[in-house]
Amino acid sequence: MAWKRDDYPNAQPEQPASPPRPTAASPSPEPPRRADRATIGPSIFIKGDLAGEEDLVIEGRVEGKVDLKQHNVTIGKNGRVKADVFGRIVTVEGEVDGNVIAQEQAVLRQSGAVRGNITAPRVTLEDGSRFKGSIDMEPREGKHAAPAVGIKPPPEPPARAAGASSESVVNRPANA
Repeated sequence: MAWKRDDYPNAQPEQPASPPRPTAASPSPEPPRRADRATIGPSIFIKGDLAGEEDLVIEGRVEGKVDLKQHNVTIGKNGRVKADVFGRIVTVEGEVDGNVIAQEQAVLRQSGAVRGNITAPRVTLEDGSRFKGSIDMEPREGKHAAPAVGIKPPPEPPARAAGASSESVVNRPANA
């Protein structure tokens, strides 16, 4: 037997559930957040220091200093940077001629090139990337530094007094 709407005049067809609408008594949901990320487009050239409080994508050219220590910095495939780059996570897909200092991680993608030193606790160099410089992955001294674990330096030999012989001294009990 097939159901017909006419058989039940007060029945409503089943509709997909929709989210409840906010009422005056309930707080409204958060407005959609914009992506807290700025982009320097491929036609932009900046000469000077950059600082800010959001993530940054560089597709253009920058000369100077890029200082976003608490945020992510990405140098895109078209990005050309002649500067020291400071960030939380620094990803290089383009070219950097300067030092890369990352608080958490530095990533050099296959298309990327760095001519300078990389300092970060975690470093990723993808196959095909180009890098000339040094890498420092030592934790910084301070309250967030992890304790050194594992390898201990060898103990130093005891110092000999002047005129002491090289023969072994055996401790014997006094009443022997």
